[in-house]
Amino acid sequence: MTQVIVCNIEDDINVLLKVRATRHGWSMEEEVHQILRSAVSEEDSSQRKLGSRIAARFAGVGLTEPLVELRGHTIEPMGFSS
Repeated sequence: MTQVIVCNIEDDINVLLKVRATRHGWSMEEEVHQILRSAVSEEDSSQRKLGSRIAARFAGVGLTEPLVELRGHTIEPMGFSS
């Protein structure tokens, strides 16, 4: 496994990292691992198309049938008559 050394981290950043690690219940090293994993996966997910990202976000919510494709359909505006 590769090691990365980050020098000259500001004191306030160091304190905030410790606070986050404590809140999550793991070491500061693991907190940094999680932050790096998250940053890389966000960058990777931005390469996916919008529909795929939306589907991934709502996967497992309970939708069991595919949604109707609305492309090419005319959608009538809502009426406001009383």
